Amino acid sequence: METVKQRLQRDAMVMVCGIGRVCHHNIVQMLGMQGGIDAIWFDQEHAGLSFETLEIGTMAARAHGMDSFVRLAPTDYAVITRCYEAGAGGIMAAQIESAEQAEQVVQWSKFYPRGHRGLNGGGFDGRFGNTPAAEFCERANRELFIAIQIETAGALEQCDEIAAIDGVDLLFVGPADLSQNLGITGQFDHPRLQEGIDRVAAACKKHGKHWGIVPTSPESADRCVENGCKMLVPLADVKILNAGIRANKEAYGKYF
Repeated sequence: METVKQRLQRDAMVMVCGIGRVCHHNIVQMLGMQGGIDAIWFDQEHAGLSFETLEIGTMAARAHGMDSFVRLAPTDYAVITRCYEAGAGGIMAAQIESAEQAEQVVQWSKFYPRGHRGLNGGGFDGRFGNTPAAEFCERANRELFIAIQIETAGALEQCDEIAAIDGVDLLFVGPADLSQNLGITGQFDHPRLQEGIDRVAAACKKHGKHWGIVPTSPESADRCVENGCKMLVPLADVKILNAGIRANKEAYGKYF
């Protein structure tokens, strides 16, 4: 399996599907069987997924050659480390307000000397206690993926400083929350939002980092990719289900 971090290191596009509201391993497997998806985003921020659900979901993803990461609120170092121990390849911190807060996320994610993550090799990432401690820490520090969401006015203001942080692999634009924080809720083509996205892209280019986004349309995806975006999340469980329901109702329209 090629991880998100490995794909980014070779400047390849990373296509992601978000799962949270309807999180089941069979949906993960269906996505894997269809092909074209590189990673699953498990949404811990809005859905509050259990540790067991993450363990099973990440295992289902790996079985079909897909990496995974967990989007979460950056409020608890233990929640972050449990995501890694459940088998996720990385985390994405939501609602970051400053470079200082982003640095805290990195320190919670990394072992000594970069951070102060609690050392317990008994999870999946430590091969359930079968990896020597020093080897486990070195590999985790090197391989695990860390993304920081840029969706608040504070994070946008400090996106250059956030992109400069050692250990941050990707900045991820949340257009819905960023639009509301800019006072233009839902106006995804508004110049102020586009300026904010351009600012993130420029910060990442300056510091040799990657950035991603939830595209609001195929046209917006094209603009972002032209501006250096390497992670797109055009799919989500609820979006897929709604699209399927609508398509079937249209196909059998005379019966509804």
